[in-house]
Amino acid sequence: QLQAYGGGLVQPGGSLRLSCAASGITFNDYAIAWFRQAPGKEREGVACINNKEGDTTLVDSVKGRFTVSSDNAKNAVYLQMNNLKPEDTAVYYCAAILVHSGGCFLSWGFASWGQGTLVTVSS
Repeated sequence: QLQAYGGGLVQPGGSLRLSCAASGITFNDYAIAWFRQAPGKEREGVACINNKEGDTTLVDSVKGRFTVSSDNAKNAVYLQMNNLKPEDTAVYYCAAILVHSGGCFLSWGFASWGQGTLVTVSS
């Protein structure tokens, strides 16, 4: 089971940290990804971390602004979002997949999804 939280209203240029808490899984055997869906748009992958190998992936639109990290002791993954832009407004979801290799690919078939948390970037 996954639960994403930490969303809210923030001004452009501001920061937020999203958290994804995982339970019922062997956390170190999973990759956790962040996806987002803006109103009227398709869901897109944002970031991914492979807890087994430590590999991370960020999409180009958030590189230099977002970082993804994990705390295996707490079974939690974080998405630190800095210099937020209005186009980052979306519902953010975390998802998990059991991994058997290195890398972290947002194209993987993430099967376990948590409820989303809304991020609104507006002045």
